[in-house]
Amino acid sequence: MGFEKCPQEHAIYKKQSGKSLLIVGVYVDDLLVTGTNHKEVTIFKSQMMKEYEMSDLGLLSYYLGIEAEQSEGSMTISQTSYAKRIIEAAGMGDCNAAMYPMEPKLKLTKDEDGESVNETQFRSLVGSLRYLLHTRPDLAFSVGVVSRFMQTPKVSHLKALKQILRYVKGTLNYGLKYKKGGDGEVTGYSDSSHGKDVMDRRSNTGTVFYFSGNLITWSSQKQRTVTLSSCEAEFIAATTTAYQALWLRSLLADLTGMKPSKVKFYVDNESAIALM
Repeated sequence: MGFEKCPQEHAIYKKQSGKSLLIVGVYVDDLLVTGTNHKEVTIFKSQMMKEYEMSDLGLLSYYLGIEAEQSEGSMTISQTSYAKRIIEAAGMGDCNAAMYPMEPKLKLTKDEDGESVNETQFRSLVGSLRYLLHTRPDLAFSVGVVSRFMQTPKVSHLKALKQILRYVKGTLNYGLKYKKGGDGEVTGYSDSSHGKDVMDRRSNTGTVFYFSGNLITWSSQKQRTVTLSSCEAEFIAATTTAYQALWLRSLLADLTGMKPSKVKFYVDNESAIALM
């Protein structure tokens, strides 16, 4: 049908004809279709229905566990129903809600002398929470921490996991809101926590990116090397952010056909900035 696969993101296909742009996101047999011309979208769906047995579910409202609520000029995505199922699966439907996903300055260890818990259930709950991160950047760090103890989890690790679940119980309706329009600028932020892991003394990198003021990508992950100073940890975090910035810039340019523009991102460590 004349589509091209996006070289930056292989699950996305685009078709450009004059000023009209049609974009299709594919996940197995589920498709998201959007474009600048409603007529082009309708034609595409008709063509696909001639080739395959398909159902047109209309305006996006639910996709792979993600709920979308559209209004004039904005769209909100969340995973409220999915979050409720996680709470029920954990047997915590009647639990009290918590204000924070993790206790401040909590330092988890392998706790080799601690009492073991059900590994299968622990891994299942952590895996479910990781999928919840698609719309919940506020959980990225805490879920990342408990993910490090999937092998032989102990009571202390389960306690930290239940704290996250209690926080989810009190924030079921949290999600992300995307507003139409804006300046089209991509802005990123990087940060790090120096040597906070008491087992291997590796630091943690956190990155977020906004497009026209809308949060589009985020991550929280442990660094691969041990850093000797906060300057070095911040520099590595900024480098990771730069990788992501280059990819986002290329992706945006490919989808829109516009010339790649500069990406601005912020670092809060003066030593790391001076080193750059």
